[in-house]
Amino acid sequence: MMASLVHYRIVPEQPEAHLFAATCTVDDPDPLGQRFALPAWAPGSYLIRDFARHIVGIRAQVGRRTVRLEHLDKHTWMAEPVEGPLRVTLQVYAGDASVRGAYLDMLRGFVNGPSLLLRALGREHHACALEILPPRGARYRTWRVATAMRRKRVSASGFGTYAAADYDELIDHPIAMGPLSVASFQACGVPHQVAIAGRHAADLGRLCADLKPLCETHIRLFGEPAPMDRYAFLVTAAGEGYGGLEHRASTALLCARDELPTPEMKNPTEGYRRFLGLASHEYFHTWNVKRIKPAAFAPYQLDRENYTRLLWAFEGITSYYDDLLLVRSRLISQQDYLELLGRSISGLLRSPGRGRQTVAESSFDAWIKYYRQDENSPNSQVSYYLKGSLIALCLDLTIRRRTRGRKSLDDVMRALWRGYGQTGIGLPEDGFEKLADRVTGLRLRGFFDRALRSTEELPLKQTLAAVGVQMHLRQAESSSDKGGKPGPIAGPRASLGVRTAEDPAGVKLTHVLERGAAQAAGLSPGDVIVAIDAMKVSAAALDQRMARYRPGSVLAVHAFRGDELHQFKVELRSAPEDTCWLTISDADRTASNHRRAWLSG
Repeated sequence: MMASLVHYRIVPEQPEAHLFAATCTVDDPDPLGQRFALPAWAPGSYLIRDFARHIVGIRAQVGRRTVRLEHLDKHTWMAEPVEGPLRVTLQVYAGDASVRGAYLDMLRGFVNGPSLLLRALGREHHACALEILPPRGARYRTWRVATAMRRKRVSASGFGTYAAADYDELIDHPIAMGPLSVASFQACGVPHQVAIAGRHAADLGRLCADLKPLCETHIRLFGEPAPMDRYAFLVTAAGEGYGGLEHRASTALLCARDELPTPEMKNPTEGYRRFLGLASHEYFHTWNVKRIKPAAFAPYQLDRENYTRLLWAFEGITSYYDDLLLVRSRLISQQDYLELLGRSISGLLRSPGRGRQTVAESSFDAWIKYYRQDENSPNSQVSYYLKGSLIALCLDLTIRRRTRGRKSLDDVMRALWRGYGQTGIGLPEDGFEKLADRVTGLRLRGFFDRALRSTEELPLKQTLAAVGVQMHLRQAESSSDKGGKPGPIAGPRASLGVRTAEDPAGVKLTHVLERGAAQAAGLSPGDVIVAIDAMKVSAAALDQRMARYRPGSVLAVHAFRGDELHQFKVELRSAPEDTCWLTISDADRTASNHRRAWLSG
């Protein structure tokens, strides 16, 4: 007997009040009492978010009769025993303007399924139908819907009924609505859609022309055919913001509107380059995370944390390939890529926490640390994105060198796709390392022990030299110096060892870095420096003030801690050489050949 459908409906009920109504209807509810639950987190974003906290109303009905609901825990309810169809309706406040939850106002709407759509427990594997209705009123007549979900009965504007094979698929198709700008292209025969919400002046033709070769480069890396029969880039353009969340056939992207390409743009700006890198990152996840996934995620347990030490591989390797595939698809030059790589290395060297936390620990602790950054995070944590990407770089180049170019990380990723992505089998915690050994014919245990399970520095300089890339280090010119480029020749620079933000009273210390001058003097995160050597100071002018001093200079620093003014005696220390830039050397022909093969794919 075929399982009954679970029916869903989404209504932008009160855009002016940011309220969605979301209904789940079960035709044959559990005779002992049907339970419903809202996920506690969204796959791809490893933090318990407790989406149920945004519910402002919940009711259950059979026909017109109200059904009693018992609240079992923070996100679970049980209806009294009834004969169906049983309909449960949530009214949800949608004020999350990120890519992780739900947002609704009179200008646009966005839904990430876990934040809005109830699970009918025991029926997660039943097929689902979702009806999306437009908001009421003439002002919304230009609204349309964009989603990669399979259409069933849909109007030209996209409102109507969609279908999903089960609950997991239902919540893995985000939905954008509003007066969207929409364009499309084909990549390896797969229809792709770009839908932009928010004010912008983007050249959609240029955007599609650039995304097409990028997507084709990804698809061909893993091998045709692509694993999806359609794909959607759902872009929100805002005044500022950055982020993305991957899904099986789409991604939700948040960017600053001036990062999108304009008709006047000839070469990619730094902002557009960043946007393309974000799109590349989330697109790579179509394979790596959405289909190749840790055993801990197969299936997802949506009511609690899902622990794995493999996020370095799923997010870090993806972070390695995102910019690498930009250069392989010829959207950026080799020099552009080396600049981005230099910035990544600078970011790692500026993370004191790399000496305290391994990348395996960082992966496991993502639920309590990475997404809950505080004032001490730089001193105690390392990013599995950032260090993971540089581990992937070292692994790729090590494989290429030790196999004399016969194998690479590309081969490992393709084997992962065949063995795990195409089969749906979750990757065991030791599965990546074993597969890398088997595919390459190398013994890589020593590499993985040092890179993943120790805090030893990565052998970046030696590894890059093997492909004719020279690594250089210098002191940062200022707090805005991201690295990637050579700096001016100057004398030793002094450093306070802090990160700062503007404050009406002066300079607020957001982070006080380990082994820095400020920490040694007793300054703390949250302190507001108001004067240095009896002269008022601001965050904007701090770099200029510090340029007047040399290491060893002793300063009188006045700062407020709360409402108390304190004076500190600060002996400046030499700024660390933590700013990297890379150059090409063609002195070694073999190294040059390896570099060309690496960057061209």
